[in-house]
Amino acid sequence: MEKQVQLTDLARDTLKGLSAKPKYLLSKYLYDDKGSSIFQEIMHMPEYYLTDCEYEIFSEQKEEIINAFIDNDKIFYLVELGSGDGLKTKLLLEYLVEELTNFIYIPVDISSKATQNLVDSLKTELPDLKVKANTGDYFQKLKNLNGHDSLQKIILFLGSNIGNFSDEEITEFLNQLSAYSNSGDKVLIGFDLKKLPKTIMDAYNDPHGFTCRFNLNHLTRINRELDANFDVEQFEQHTEYNPLTGEVKSFLVSKTEQTIYIGALEQSFNFKQWEPVCMELSRKFDLITIRELAESHGFSIIKNFTDSRGFFVDSLWEKS
Repeated sequence: MEKQVQLTDLARDTLKGLSAKPKYLLSKYLYDDKGSSIFQEIMHMPEYYLTDCEYEIFSEQKEEIINAFIDNDKIFYLVELGSGDGLKTKLLLEYLVEELTNFIYIPVDISSKATQNLVDSLKTELPDLKVKANTGDYFQKLKNLNGHDSLQKIILFLGSNIGNFSDEEITEFLNQLSAYSNSGDKVLIGFDLKKLPKTIMDAYNDPHGFTCRFNLNHLTRINRELDANFDVEQFEQHTEYNPLTGEVKSFLVSKTEQTIYIGALEQSFNFKQWEPVCMELSRKFDLITIRELAESHGFSIIKNFTDSRGFFVDSLWEKS
């Protein structure tokens, strides 16, 4: 029992996931420094439409988005959960700075390297921008950030990150977001919409191998941080899409019957041949579901900003 208390979050969650039936690993641990770097490659694939769609929305509708953000000239916090490299957000930041808007940008990301790279780039590109960066899991950071501050908050959760959550995690996250928000605070959340299944599959079952490397890096991280002996050559990538539920699921499948030992847990885990490990969920939504999520957590939708193809929506909510 004493050893259990001393385990890291990664160790505890790995133990829970690999002990479950069926096995799974939490997708938030995909984003170490190496994983975040691989994800940047995924975002630049021509098949990965999500980045282009949201970039288009911010490029062509940034003035309307900003006008919907700002009620007055008072200072506000612009909090971004899962900020990454800030590629799309910089379009909004540049416009806000150009308009001499009084705000403080608070990027939060689980990767310290991604956070530092973003801060460094902003110092060069937008030297007048006030930045207070945070590194860590945004579930935890939301608890630590002062939700009762008198300054208005505008919270960004972009890139369809919410699609990586289970139903329980979506409820937990939106409950935290609601508790953190005061009346009049606003949230801009990116949602990938349901569409032609082939378009979705091409984005997640990519021919370049980036998604496979992304998932295999999770095993490499467990080897490095938890003293495990995963042989990544003995696992292969598999992706499936269910158009009824809108769920894309990524798996690593064991090519052979094998036993993996994890030193930090002092425990072995048996894998049957062709046994899958669920690595990531990427859910697709419709506008009715998005409205239900907002209203059931104390928000109302101000406007849905959609790209020209209708593939993606950035939904702006206000706390009631």
